[in-house]
Amino acid sequence: MKVPLQILHPEAKLPGCAYGDGDAGVDLSSVADITLREGERALVPTGIAVAIPNGYAGFVQPRSGLAAKHGITLTNSPGLIDSNYRGEIIVIMQNTGHEDFEIKVGDRIAQLVVVPVEHIELEPVQKLPESDRGDGGFGSSGK
Repeated sequence: MKVPLQILHPEAKLPGCAYGDGDAGVDLSSVADITLREGERALVPTGIAVAIPNGYAGFVQPRSGLAAKHGITLTNSPGLIDSNYRGEIIVIMQNTGHEDFEIKVGDRIAQLVVVPVEHIELEPVQKLPESDRGDGGFGSSGK
């Protein structure tokens, strides 16, 4: 599937896969130098916009290496890009680590995954159908 992409900033990098066809997402890169202090979050611009096809959605997700090595995550993970959004992809990054983290222009900061989505119509009912799980929520399955 081809997804139209517009470069909005001269420093923007074309997103790509690190390992090829087996990768689920493409890497998004920063177009700004930003220091994330311990506990701080920031809006990090990518300098690109995309036109996700109708029937699909884009999900911006953290990079596992940044999370494991530095405690860098995305505050609203996954960030949702609707098919009708045409603005710049901006990533909300947060430093959960204990040291400042430097983001430089060109650094890979997140991944974009495009997946099909079903459009649903909610139907009010008096009672939901039964299930094996029922209303068991947070922690209901044990440790």
